[in-house]
Amino acid sequence: MDDLLPDDLLSIGELAERAGVSVKAVRFYSDQGLLPETDRSGGGHRRYAPEALARLRLIRSLRALDVPLPEVARVVAEEADGGGCGAGEAAGRTLEGVVARRLDAIGAEMAALRWREAALRLLHEAVPGERAELLRLVGALGTPPVTDTLVRYWRRLLPLRLPARLTDAIIDAAVPPLPERPSPAQVLAFARLHELTGAADEGCLAAHRPAPPEPELLYDGLREAYDLAAPALADGRGPAAGEALDCFVGAHARAHGRRDSPGYRRELGRDLSAGEHPAMRRYWGLVAELTPVPTLGAVDVWLSSALVAQLAEA
Repeated sequence: MDDLLPDDLLSIGELAERAGVSVKAVRFYSDQGLLPETDRSGGGHRRYAPEALARLRLIRSLRALDVPLPEVARVVAEEADGGGCGAGEAAGRTLEGVVARRLDAIGAEMAALRWREAALRLLHEAVPGERAELLRLVGALGTPPVTDTLVRYWRRLLPLRLPARLTDAIIDAAVPPLPERPSPAQVLAFARLHELTGAADEGCLAAHRPAPPEPELLYDGLREAYDLAAPALADGRGPAAGEALDCFVGAHARAHGRRDSPGYRRELGRDLSAGEHPAMRRYWGLVAELTPVPTLGAVDVWLSSALVAQLAEA
């Protein structure tokens, strides 16, 4: 009669029933070391102490939230050490960390699903004759996509002698944050940006890479000028002379060893009248579809237009 259980022990079937899980699940968690057996009967049947029920319910709850088994094991181990000084706090921190990591993982999964849904809507709503080309574009992206190709593009485009602090600041401003809930049009805009920047060869980059004698002076000054002009652009105000334009012209002048003067402004105006390189103009147009914030390209055009307008009035 060794299969008869003491009053305080549970058979595997009783434990499974009370916890609301299958016997197979209890056996699996036991084999994984998450649910230690107290003893086995002479017939080899598993026996569990009463506290195993609370542990099994904890495991079941964590698994219901899709917490991976290694993370479940960490929480269970901390809970098992609950008798020590400060062990309760440690268990709480462990559980907090597990929950935070699971939230991050679900957030990444949701972001991927949103991008995938928007990409599928783009293909679904497309004219049949365009669908294959759109599939090629969006198929080159990850889900969710990353901006690594754009970052590499800017690192290759900017002057090599530019300090790292400026390079990083420009890249942060030039590479758009990806929308959390993209529209089909935004998926297409980013796919085209990805293709544009990934296809840029050295010849293309050299054609529109600024090469002033003092690039640090240029970009430091342009950052300040852009910061001054961006609010006016965001408010819908047209290009106008003022502190932002003076800072813009001064940056160009200092970078070329010149001083700001009416003659230099006319010279700079002629240089800027040629406009942006077509590839860069396309870049900023696509970026504008991804973010409501005025792009660096739009601010640069605003400042260039302000200079042209000032020269026209002179």
